[in-house]
Amino acid sequence: MTNLKDIKNRIQSVESTKKITRAMKMVAAAKVKKAESTVKASRPFTNELNNMFAKLLNSVSTYSASTLKIKQAIDNYPALLAAREVKSVALLVITSNKGLAGAYNANVVRKTINTISEYNKQGIKTYLFVVGQKGISSLKRKCAELGCTIEKTYLNVANNPTSEGAYVVAEDLADYYVDGRVDKIEVITTRFRNMMSYFVENWEVLPLDRASVKEQIHDNVVEPLMEFEPDMHHILQKIVPMYVTNIIFQSLLEAQASELASRMTAMSAATTNAEKMISELSIVYNKTRQFAITQEIIEVVSGANAQIG
Repeated sequence: MTNLKDIKNRIQSVESTKKITRAMKMVAAAKVKKAESTVKASRPFTNELNNMFAKLLNSVSTYSASTLKIKQAIDNYPALLAAREVKSVALLVITSNKGLAGAYNANVVRKTINTISEYNKQGIKTYLFVVGQKGISSLKRKCAELGCTIEKTYLNVANNPTSEGAYVVAEDLADYYVDGRVDKIEVITTRFRNMMSYFVENWEVLPLDRASVKEQIHDNVVEPLMEFEPDMHHILQKIVPMYVTNIIFQSLLEAQASELASRMTAMSAATTNAEKMISELSIVYNKTRQFAITQEIIEVVSGANAQIG
């Protein structure tokens, strides 16, 4: 017979777990509202920046850095816009620092592994730039099998995405691209859809696909003549870093909102499961207690009958 004390301890343990999951659900729900608002507010700026960048590139035929002061790799816009044969790729993988977010991190890591495997089949080497402790710990074990290397890791930007943090990441990626260590840069992140869903995506950052950029310019719309002050090269030196940084910043915002939404859903499901388990254990406890009482009554009655007989 199951021990009543063990069942009671189990119920108390599940009750404690339920309190934790419910608190985490409430915290995630409060944070995801703010994250959702931030993502939705940033998307119009990102779309407009992409459109403006497309129009700008469509108006410029040549790139030159001869008149520019280049202090960092990200300032060297002609090198960033140069396309070459892809022999190595930099993958910026965005995960979270904390777990208990359902399948969020597992989905991103799985997408990363599949992407690396595809590039391995093509003979292309991959270098990883990983945001978030969960991605670092998971991919560190997998890299030995896949032959990739983790070049840079970032923890702070996962908790608090800022344009400054995105610029640091962008500068690291630009340094690898300008030096020729990588020929392509991609971001593996999650795009936030709503409170209940998100999907994992590969965002291509560099080199720019001129064909896709040109598609953003509507042929039936007459665009005004663009004039550049002081000149087109100084404008591009400002816009290209802004464009690259904003892609990374937007991917961080999308990932944070997706993570919080996934954690809220996971903790909601965990709380529901805990309540169900408590209900089932309570039934088992009551049945066991009833059986024990009945058994004691039978023993008492049997003893009394034995004395009378």
